[in-house]
Amino acid sequence: MKEKKELQSTPSIWRNGRFRRMFAAHTAASFGDWFDAIAIQVLVAYRWEADPMMIALIPVVMALPGLLLGSIAGTLADRVHKARLMIVCDAAIALLTLAILAVPGPAWLLPLLGLRAAAGVFQMPSQQGLTRAVVASDNLFRATSLNGLVNQASKVAGPLLGAMTLTVLSPQACIILNALLRLCSGLLLWPLRGIGPTLVSTDQQAVAAGQQGKSAAHTAPEADEAKMREEHVHASRFFNQWREGWAFLWRSRMLLHTLIFGLFGLIAILMIDYQFPTLLRVLAPGNESLLGWLVSAIGAGAVGCMLVLNRLNRISAGWGLGGGYVLVGGAIAALGWARPGTGLPVLLMIGAVLGVGNGLYIITQNYILQAKTPADMVGRVFGIQSTVIGAIMVVSPLAGGVLIRIAGAGTAFVWIGMTVGILGLAGLLLQSVIWRESLADSSLTTEQNADLA
Repeated sequence: MKEKKELQSTPSIWRNGRFRRMFAAHTAASFGDWFDAIAIQVLVAYRWEADPMMIALIPVVMALPGLLLGSIAGTLADRVHKARLMIVCDAAIALLTLAILAVPGPAWLLPLLGLRAAAGVFQMPSQQGLTRAVVASDNLFRATSLNGLVNQASKVAGPLLGAMTLTVLSPQACIILNALLRLCSGLLLWPLRGIGPTLVSTDQQAVAAGQQGKSAAHTAPEADEAKMREEHVHASRFFNQWREGWAFLWRSRMLLHTLIFGLFGLIAILMIDYQFPTLLRVLAPGNESLLGWLVSAIGAGAVGCMLVLNRLNRISAGWGLGGGYVLVGGAIAALGWARPGTGLPVLLMIGAVLGVGNGLYIITQNYILQAKTPADMVGRVFGIQSTVIGAIMVVSPLAGGVLIRIAGAGTAFVWIGMTVGILGLAGLLLQSVIWRESLADSSLTTEQNADLA
């Protein structure tokens, strides 16, 4: 009875003003990104009629910053004011988005997308770390699922609104809307700029103590030497924290297995993730709006899944990760089997199934990474995840482009879908071996709270 009273007395996450601001900012940024994504894909695939290899280069240049800067960004996010870093990233993304308006073709578009992705690399671990800093542990699962819910809800409304804007105006109008929404995101985060870093910087304490013991009558050479020592301490501490993040991940069995399982699935999925326009050009030539409808169906399926998970407030790792991949793989294969003239309701149903699987996987993975990671390492762990995803995205899209050129879009989708589905089935059958720990919400019972500790 006492445990039930404690659960009932847990304050609603919507009473947390800081989380409400973060949630609103994340919503603005997510919807803007989907306005932009649909516009860019229409420009490249339909207006510029780029071939599969050129389309494959877009996710590659967007992934390179994650590969090169992911771990550094995660370590930096643990050391600085996270909201300030997110505001700077929003401003940079807005400016680079506006610069896209001036590009004449794909070759000029690629460098701008790469620079914009670099700003996003620094924003993601900062957002995860700030969520952990402002949300109580009892509400962490709800915060994670709500953030994921926004990502998927934007897949429903964003592409639909983007398609309407494309019909009435132009892709350039969608790009301008994304820039404006990014500026709104930065303004919403502005009141949170005073929230400090999670880490207590011992190197700063040592420098401050040393400065207090010094005389005010320093000579210029002594001051320069002190500055050099301080910079060396900062660099050494930064490297140590980066190394500690990798060491912690290696020791944590559940985190390591989760990332490895996701790694193999992403290798296959990212081969065709940006090639949906290539397939849809075959299924419905000239129908630019079909991409928006399909992406919206995927988002709708994910939103429905996340709403259910948010009410349950718990998820099994095997069913969330393995089951999610089974649904994603089956839906991708079904799209590959579709033929020209396939009805829109059938395609939308397949998209919704893909979305449900995507929602299951994303929420489960993000919850594992947050719940199993100490607050002072969340940024580093998500930074490492960005590095891993970046490495995959450098190779997988190019391999997918080659596969589509050789076998055709439909056959490539079937092969990749079956691969992902088999991996998910293996996760379901072997979940007791891969993930031994329960992921029940830590607020439900004292025993479960102890299990998650």
